[in-house]
Amino acid sequence: MEKKKKRSSDINVLASQIVAEATQEPQGQLQAPAKEKNPAAVALGRLGGLKGGPARAKKLSSKKRKAIAKKAAEIRWSKVTEK
Repeated sequence: MEKKKKRSSDINVLASQIVAEATQEPQGQLQAPAKEKNPAAVALGRLGGLKGGPARAKKLSSKKRKAIAKKAAEIRWSKVTEK
């Protein structure tokens, strides 16, 4: 007798399992094709980021910058300990 695989309770995973079984494809092989980025858009986004960071830092007070950095560090380190 063949043992049945357990079905997921997540409807999206379940749909993927059903399609994989129906098409006889191994699971985990479906991948979206890689999209190429528009170089002009990438350059424009980078330019904004290069300007925005220093402008925001200049606008913030030292006390506020420290508070933001402390909050970010706490979140970063809490993720490390959760694993």
